[in-house]
Amino acid sequence: MPVAIVTGGASGIGLALVKHLLSNGWKVTIADMNATAGTKIASELGSSAYFHETDVSSWDSQASLFRTTFEKFKSIDFVAANAGIDDRQSLYEDVYEMVGDTQVPVKPNLKTLEVDLNGPIYGLWLAIFYFRRNPGGKKGKVVITSSNAGLYPFPTNPQYAACKHGIVGLVRSVAPVFIKEDITVNCICPAFVETNLAPKNLVKAMPREHVTPMSTVIKAFQSFIDDDTLTGQAAECSLGDVFYRPVLEYPNESERWMFEESSKIWEDGYE
Repeated sequence: MPVAIVTGGASGIGLALVKHLLSNGWKVTIADMNATAGTKIASELGSSAYFHETDVSSWDSQASLFRTTFEKFKSIDFVAANAGIDDRQSLYEDVYEMVGDTQVPVKPNLKTLEVDLNGPIYGLWLAIFYFRRNPGGKKGKVVITSSNAGLYPFPTNPQYAACKHGIVGLVRSVAPVFIKEDITVNCICPAFVETNLAPKNLVKAMPREHVTPMSTVIKAFQSFIDDDTLTGQAAECSLGDVFYRPVLEYPNESERWMFEESSKIWEDGYE
C-alpha cells in the first residue's frame, strides 16, 4: 500500500484528500495542530489512518512527522503540503508603541509566512530526503497547496498572497531539477472553497455560483498522482475545471536566454 502525508489533514481540503486517498487504498498520516480532531478522525477512518500532531511552521515538529511516518510505514510516496493560514495582521494598520514621546513601529506578525511558505519548504526538504531512502529505489511526489491568490493580486490578505505566489515560483524552479530523480513537484491553486480557513460570514456571503466544489480540488490532486509526466505545474481549480497555468511568455530573446540557456553560468557562479 502506498503511503502519504497530508498536512492540515484534520479539516477542509486536507481532510477531503485524506478520505480520498484512504478510499483508494493508501496509508495516510494526518498531520495537524488540532490533536483532538485529528485523533478522533484517525480513529474513525480505520487502521490505515495515523495522526501526528504537527506544527508545520516548526522544523522540529515536521522532522518528527516525517521520521515517525517513515519508521511506521517504511516508506513515503506522496506528500501534500497543504496546511495554511490567512493573514494574522493587516499590513495596512498603523501599529506603534510609545518610547518616551516618540512613536516607534512595532514588528509585524509574520506567522503567515512561517506557516504558508516556510512550512512547505520544510516539507519539501524532508520529502526529498525520505524519497531518496525509500526501499527499492522508488521515489515520490510532492503537491503543495497554493491558491488562486498565488496567481492574481489579493489585497485583503497580502501576506497570504505573497506566500502563495512564492509557492508557485518554488515549484516551477525546483521541478526541472528533481524530475531527474523521478520526483515530481507540483502545486494546486484553488479558487474559493468552503473550508475553516475562511471566516464564517465570508462563507455565508459568497455567491454559490462562485464557490468551487471540493471535488475539483481532489481531481487536481489525483491528476498529479496518476501522471508521472506532470511536474512544475500550477493547477488552478475553478468551479468544475482544472487549468494548468502556463509560465509567462518571455518579452524578448534576452530573457528567454537568461532562463533557458544560462544555467551553466549561474551554477558556476554559485559554486
